[in-house]
Amino acid sequence: MEDTIEVIPLNPSIGAEVTGVDLARANSSQIEDIKAAFSRHKVLVFRDQSLNAEQHKVFARHFGSLHIHPRYSHLGAEGDPELFIINTHADSKYSNGEAWHSDVSCDPVPPMASLLYVEQPPPDGGGDTLFANMCEAYAALSPSMKQWLIGLQAEHDGRKDLAAYNVRLGPEQSYPRAVHPVITKHPETGAPILFVNGSFTSKILGLDRGESDATLKMLCAHIESNPRWQCRVHWSPRTLVMWDNRCTQHHAVWDYYPHSRNARRVTVSCAYAPTAY
Repeated sequence: MEDTIEVIPLNPSIGAEVTGVDLARANSSQIEDIKAAFSRHKVLVFRDQSLNAEQHKVFARHFGSLHIHPRYSHLGAEGDPELFIINTHADSKYSNGEAWHSDVSCDPVPPMASLLYVEQPPPDGGGDTLFANMCEAYAALSPSMKQWLIGLQAEHDGRKDLAAYNVRLGPEQSYPRAVHPVITKHPETGAPILFVNGSFTSKILGLDRGESDATLKMLCAHIESNPRWQCRVHWSPRTLVMWDNRCTQHHAVWDYYPHSRNARRVTVSCAYAPTAY
């Protein structure tokens, strides 16, 4: 059948490439198949897609309403608030996403999914994105550690992420800060998720500062260092990648200096705040 997609896993833990679909013209049957593949693989890669900004948003809306990034809702950035533009070039001091994180986990209701589109990657390669499965990261913890973490809560502070880009809020400005369970439950699969990240998670409640810092350092090292629950996506021209922001983390590799990497991201809102497992 012409509308049948093919799903090719990147590895058993996370990620798949999807072929046989033009996302600008996807029909309802293909959308349902993509949703099923998304639930199973958590990261989907679609290559050779020609998508303008409006087509990008239309496809994303099949998964929910669009999320507005705090740079627009809180800091008054100019431009289309439904688009997050990433432009890293030779004069950039920082590259967006160059640390393991889940997108905007400092929001009271963090996004459900992100969809990143790259029209033209760096000419000599580079700019890959790493993804990690937080369900697998949780599963690999010892039974004693799992038992201790369940029930704990952590603060996610957007100011921590801004500081990494040397951004300081003015006296009249604010940025999201929220408390979420350390172990959350996926709203569709019910799987437990290790929900802390190095970019946004500022402290674990109920611990003193030294205990909190040591615990977060250990958990982030656990997440970031094990390739068993990771995949690496290499960008080719006109590629869209979408990921489940509720149960994955990602890291954008800045290894293409002095070339540029331009990307456009649309983010889908989640209907519910993270709930404890």
